[in-house]
Amino acid sequence: MGMRRWWRAPLWVPRLTGRLRLPVLAGPFVALAVLLAFILIPASRRTLHAEVAKRPGTPDVLDPMALVRAHRAAPVEGIDLSRVGFDDVGALTSLPDGRVARLHVDPTLQRTAKTLMAIHHVPEAAVVMIDVPTGHVLAYASHVEKGAVRDLCVEATSPAASVFKIVTGAALVELASVNPDAKECYSGGEQRITPQDLEPNPARDRWCTTLGGAMGRSINTVFARLALRSLKPAQLEDVAKGFGFGSSVAFDVPVQASAVKMPEDGLAFARTAAGFWNTTLSPLHAAMLSATVARGGEVIRPQIVRQVEEATGDVAWTSPGVQVLRRAIKPETAALVTSMMERTVTEGTSYRAFHDARRTPFLPGVAVAGKTGTLTDAEKGRFYTWFTGFAPTHPEAGQRQVAIAVLVVNQATWTVKANTVARDMLRSFFAGQKVPGVSSPSMKVSARPQRPGASSQASPPTPPSP
Repeated sequence: MGMRRWWRAPLWVPRLTGRLRLPVLAGPFVALAVLLAFILIPASRRTLHAEVAKRPGTPDVLDPMALVRAHRAAPVEGIDLSRVGFDDVGALTSLPDGRVARLHVDPTLQRTAKTLMAIHHVPEAAVVMIDVPTGHVLAYASHVEKGAVRDLCVEATSPAASVFKIVTGAALVELASVNPDAKECYSGGEQRITPQDLEPNPARDRWCTTLGGAMGRSINTVFARLALRSLKPAQLEDVAKGFGFGSSVAFDVPVQASAVKMPEDGLAFARTAAGFWNTTLSPLHAAMLSATVARGGEVIRPQIVRQVEEATGDVAWTSPGVQVLRRAIKPETAALVTSMMERTVTEGTSYRAFHDARRTPFLPGVAVAGKTGTLTDAEKGRFYTWFTGFAPTHPEAGQRQVAIAVLVVNQATWTVKANTVARDMLRSFFAGQKVPGVSSPSMKVSARPQRPGASSQASPPTPPSP
């Protein structure tokens, strides 16, 4: 798959300047290397962001060498996270040199993820669940129905689709001061964005909503129009890069960078802002998007390896504590994006998945923020569905908060979408936390094969007019 390793390039500077015991004769070469690095590396990738909101265990100012350590993978060359096993202690995987990597992965959640994907026989799927306060990866599972086993969690080959609306929504709020409750009327845009869809027309724009409502129901035209009217391509691209697009996620194994290509053409830019192509996403990165919003805009380093043990049982390496890398958006922006993402579950594209036929929530008392993404590649016959989110949205003292991302790649017919798998993963987690009214998911297939766009679940309530 050709995983990129160029993300280590920005780390040359602190590595070189930190070696104070280099021979004197090497000094000119070091100085030249530092000068070239500062010339060639964009300032945006050299900057160490220090405006980090104070949280328990979070430093006020980032230590440059801490950022270097955060980007270095754990000393586990050759680790294969597509093959996770269990013993009496917990989750683990073997290393080629005979050592053992013990993982933060929760055995129950891991088995649930693997089973949910297997029973539906989806062509490809991946699940990542992260503990928001620590960045510990609690579930990390891939499923390939036919063909060789692959670690899909780090592959950024699937289109980001409407998940990218999280980025666009954050940019509109933070850079353009768009009020999430401001009224916006629209028409068209369900399957594609045309030039006509971008032109306001009172005679044609018979539907009205808000930016928050458009996030919940994933209304393409609203995002396309607002982005075209309020943002420049460079602004949206900068926010996307702040969220991690265009560079590899710092992790314990190499991660393919999620791509972002921001067109200058107005129509193409509007389409990209709404989630039509030009962006890709890995499941691990999708989980990190939600974790970033949940943490008030902080980007932290996810960690899956807890410790490495020698064949003798001696501990050779232990994972560090929480590592904050940068700030993507302001805390107040993250709070507004959270409220918009909550509408996905309370009234939008995932209402049906998170409520039964009598409109009873599967997670009573647990507020969930989420975003779906759906895109069909007709040429390849692949039907992509995404869900990423976090819960509870406002945890009380003692409550654990998790971020979840699920990618399901179906063919023309399907039995499950990503939001249903995500719902059941959250049910498994909160049932394990003994949350009243939350039960573990059924591990039986109850849905009949359907075609894209069909649904047999309860309809969401009609939202009030803004």
